[in-house]
Amino acid sequence: MTPTKTLRLMLGALTMMCGAIAMAPAHAADQTLRVGIMSGEDEDVWRVVATNAAKHGLTLKITTFNDYTQPNEALSQHDLDANSFQHKPYLDAQIAARGYKISAVGYTYVQPIGLYSRKVKSVADLAQGATIGVPNDPSNEGRSLLLLQSLGLITLRQGTGLLPTIRDIGNNPKNLHIKELDAGIVGRAIGDLDAAVINTDWAIKAGIKIPDERIAQEKVSGNPYRNFIAVNDKDLHAAWVHDLVDSYQQPNVAAEILRVYHGATLPAWNEPAK
Repeated sequence: MTPTKTLRLMLGALTMMCGAIAMAPAHAADQTLRVGIMSGEDEDVWRVVATNAAKHGLTLKITTFNDYTQPNEALSQHDLDANSFQHKPYLDAQIAARGYKISAVGYTYVQPIGLYSRKVKSVADLAQGATIGVPNDPSNEGRSLLLLQSLGLITLRQGTGLLPTIRDIGNNPKNLHIKELDAGIVGRAIGDLDAAVINTDWAIKAGIKIPDERIAQEKVSGNPYRNFIAVNDKDLHAAWVHDLVDSYQQPNVAAEILRVYHGATLPAWNEPAK
């Protein structure tokens, strides 16, 4: 074989190699995503998600928060690439109040909100004039009042939707005193209340014994309060969004959710959206 033919073969092989490299599927290797979550049990869950995400070439940088109002502001400002802590009624209220351009991209879990008490063992035992604490943010207060209505304790005026307030209580046969408190405080105040409606994560943080001190909870099936991963609308069609959601919606993540939340929080990505 002449030197010229050898050189041509070598150049042809090199061209084929370069073509193969160019045709290889794009991979998100070395891409770092900043994800905001609430501190506590979710940190354990997201460690598992991060391990899954590494298989997609994603490195997750987790930022924890102790205040529900901060993760959406950070996402809106693009200080985060995604967050995972909220349900649709909460995001809808935030969008209405602050004009955020944020969208849900994949369900995570549902935390059925519960009514807890250290003074009575059942809803029927609540006395006339009992004081019940509820979270004071719009979505969780509405959720709490809807739970109280489902238990027959109050009746809300028609047409209040998912965001009723105490002003929407039309009938209160036991003359219950509804005390509005910050979501992070209502659980810690349970000793001073006859009962309290508390989000699952805050109930755990407050040392509430689940399910021993829970006297009622909302239904799970068709629950409109399923949590999700959210992103800035500018990133809705980014390739990494699918990979991040897929990293979460895995059996090992479901198992970790059940473990760290003691069965009080349930994986919710298999139930169709309502």
